[in-house]
Amino acid sequence: MELKLLVVAVVLYFISRAMRYFRHRVARPGAGKLYDEVFAWVETGWSAVLLAAFIMFFFVQAFKIPTGSMRMTLLEGDHIFVNKFIYGFHVPLSGGKRIWPLRQVRRGDIIIFQSPPAGLTFEERETKTEKDLVKRCVATGGDVVQIKGKKLYVNGSEVVEPYANFIDERVYPPAIISHSGEQYQKAWENGSFSGLPPTFIRDSFGPVTVPPGTYFAMGDNRDNSFDSRYWGPVPDNKLKGKTLFLYWPLTRVRIMR
Repeated sequence: MELKLLVVAVVLYFISRAMRYFRHRVARPGAGKLYDEVFAWVETGWSAVLLAAFIMFFFVQAFKIPTGSMRMTLLEGDHIFVNKFIYGFHVPLSGGKRIWPLRQVRRGDIIIFQSPPAGLTFEERETKTEKDLVKRCVATGGDVVQIKGKKLYVNGSEVVEPYANFIDERVYPPAIISHSGEQYQKAWENGSFSGLPPTFIRDSFGPVTVPPGTYFAMGDNRDNSFDSRYWGPVPDNKLKGKTLFLYWPLTRVRIMR
């Protein structure tokens, strides 16, 4: 979106420069007033679009919640603002590199990021679709993650999660998976679990170690969330920002913490 706005701003800028040239060199006498009005609108338009693109690229972006994976924290159709600079400013054309972070990602942060390839459908991968996801970061690089009977353990300690929502009373036992130890870790990192039935790893998963520079993200709606359990860790360069403010619908307006 930001890139599209930037392209529109550049196009409007060159149109305004061309209009200025023709206004002084080519325009017929008597056409000046109308021409000046059109030129003023074009000038205002490209400036406004450029400012919007700058703000959306570096600071704040609007985002609509697409699915129910974050229920009940965020509902389908909720509109939020995303803080894009808290984890650092994005460097254009750098492949996701960021500079001057205010702080690092913490456990419990609700983050927005570009989906890893394993998190996309076959059609989305074929069409090279880029899709943004919103999940909660439950572990960062170096943490050991395990799920036993729906309960989340990080570094061997159970995590108290008042925001976690479970809609299925059933607890599926650990499935027999051919991978173990290092094989399990590599299969998870490669997103190989994305094709497994949810019953295999939804309620019993791991342990795995989150690689450095990546995050383990899960939806608060644990029984109905396609997340890091299936498609692996979130690379830091895919990170877009942190939820800031829920602004629509009005009955749910609040600061996101």
